[in-house]
Amino acid sequence: MFQSRVFASILKRNKGGSIINNAITNLRGTKTTPFNHLRDIHQQQSPSSRSFLYCFKSLSKGHNCQYVPSATRKMSTVAASVGSESKESLRLLVNGGPKAQKMVGIWLFGSAAWVFSMVILGGVTRLTRSGLSMTDWKFTGGLPPLSNEDWLIEFEKYKQSPEYKIVNKGMNVEDFKFIYWMEYAHRMWGRGLGIIFALPFSWFLRKGYVTVRLGTKLCGLFALGAGQGLIGWWMVKSGLEEPASEYAQPRVSPYRLAAHLTSAFVIYSGLFWTALSVVMPEPPAESLAWVRGAAKVKRLALPVSLIVGVTAVSGAFVAGNDAGHAFNTFPKMGDTWIPDDIFDLKPVIHNFFENTSTVQLEHRILAITSLTSIGALWWFTRKLDIHPAVKSLIGATVGMATLQVSLLIHGCSLHICHCCRYPWGYQPFYHMFLYH
Repeated sequence: MFQSRVFASILKRNKGGSIINNAITNLRGTKTTPFNHLRDIHQQQSPSSRSFLYCFKSLSKGHNCQYVPSATRKMSTVAASVGSESKESLRLLVNGGPKAQKMVGIWLFGSAAWVFSMVILGGVTRLTRSGLSMTDWKFTGGLPPLSNEDWLIEFEKYKQSPEYKIVNKGMNVEDFKFIYWMEYAHRMWGRGLGIIFALPFSWFLRKGYVTVRLGTKLCGLFALGAGQGLIGWWMVKSGLEEPASEYAQPRVSPYRLAAHLTSAFVIYSGLFWTALSVVMPEPPAESLAWVRGAAKVKRLALPVSLIVGVTAVSGAFVAGNDAGHAFNTFPKMGDTWIPDDIFDLKPVIHNFFENTSTVQLEHRILAITSLTSIGALWWFTRKLDIHPAVKSLIGATVGMATLQVSLLIHGCSLHICHCCRYPWGYQPFYHMFLYH
């Protein structure tokens, strides 16, 4: 029964069943065993036929047959090739070949750079106390004042704000124009980003370059960008309200400022990461050791990134509470290592977000923690076999973190002494670099 099944199987695979027919014919007149006779004709057959004989002999002994016909091997090779091409196309976020990939990548990198410049301009706007100069907001924006009458109307609106009454009382129109232009530029720069993002995006969609996966990501980032304008006005509106005390200076809510800054970081990171995914769908894999090394770096970099992100957000609370003015000494805070009033507010949780002493203390601790963790990342990866570009980026990150903490320490020591003089008061020059 077993041999019948084997013969039937081989007859189906072998053209015309020539090997088996010859073997049976010869066996009828001889006493030679089937396997001996098959071995005799072994040398006369093609490699394909020999494979059939080996398969038959293995099956009769209860072993697995390893024979794979050449046609099947060719089909397997083609299938593997098609499969790899299919996987590659799944990884690609852009259709249309390398040229389209390059264009979309440049557009996304340019958008990320625009967001980065927005963060810097926002820092300058806050440094010059210009953020509350415009007392109304329209989603689409509008033309700036073009005549003296228009400027006087805007100035009268500003005079009704708490900031003018408490901080800038006596400011003239010319000084007002400066802070107005700063805030106007910040807002219009953001609207300009929306235009340079939306127009190329529409064109790429029309050309069919954008895949569904990429389109979903970009629509999400565009929605975040549109929401960023609303968050910005929500933040500014809090600074136009009357302060709780007549002795308190009007300022925006630190919670809303932190939300505004965090949203900017998310948009920037999303654009930059998506741009990298477009131009480099897969990391360099020339060496297996590089791939393994990159995996180890990723495991170490994720917690470090989280610490750095929390440190940046805590900087927004320092700026929102004007906590940078509280202590101008380092490493001590005044005459003590830890101020006595860090838990004065009730409930206690409010101290971490609203108490100037606590906010500055935690920001200092987080800054040193970030520098230490980045240094540890460099130390544990210095002997790994990784791509040279990755090594360079880790080294550059250590250098930038060291520079940032150095600015923090230097800024603390000069926070009171070295200031920039404006017609309407003193503003610390280092504030922008430390907290924005």
